[in-house]
Amino acid sequence: MAHSTPLTALTLVCALIAASICLHYLVRHPPLDLRTKLRLLLGLGVFPTLTAITSTVTGMEATTHREFCGSCHVMGAHYANATDPSAQSLAARHSRPPFFGDRSCYVCHADYGMYGYAMTKAGGMRHVYEYYLGGYKEMTLEEAEKKIHLRKPYDNTNCRQCHTTTASVWLSVADHQSLAKELEANRVSCTSAGCHGYAHPFTKALQKHDLKAPDAPAGSATTAASAAPPASAPGSAGAVEPGAPGGRP
Repeated sequence: MAHSTPLTALTLVCALIAASICLHYLVRHPPLDLRTKLRLLLGLGVFPTLTAITSTVTGMEATTHREFCGSCHVMGAHYANATDPSAQSLAARHSRPPFFGDRSCYVCHADYGMYGYAMTKAGGMRHVYEYYLGGYKEMTLEEAEKKIHLRKPYDNTNCRQCHTTTASVWLSVADHQSLAKELEANRVSCTSAGCHGYAHPFTKALQKHDLKAPDAPAGSATTAASAAPPASAPGSAGAVEPGAPGGRP
């Protein structure tokens, strides 16, 4: 996956300059006068720092793209469904509008608020740990669907960042008005069977033997899935932690 940006080019330029300065000193061994010290300050301090900053920003930006989210094979079915042009799940329909672009996973799953970005990325590091050291990497998709569960309830605030609860169109729906308090308190999920349906045509909320999973929409790309929660239970969408109840990472 490559998302070329000017910041990426700046990272490479800074790294090359730093490497060139250090290599010149190691090969030529110039006298350690003021000019050499200033060059070493640039090569060992200024340009490496700029490289670290710009590479971190570039890397963080890359993690907001859907292609990155689907790079772990245990998320393969989620990615396939979200990118299927004929699928009618919430994830697929929200991945098609230009507002989301190829950032639909991040837009729908990021924590919002003052510290939302930082908290989302901190949570993402747990996924990296679980994938490489927690056994996810060795799991087959079938095993992942049975063993990997969402860590906490999906917050309706993520839906309401776009779907306001104060507009006349939203208020004109009787079910919205009658469930307003429950929706605000996350006691009822927007992404549940009784409301707008599951984000993906499968859910990690309950084990497969507890309830029968809903039929996947026609054209959706998915394998056998875990069962769906009751209409009032939090919907599923996102990555994961083994053994935890339904919810969002």
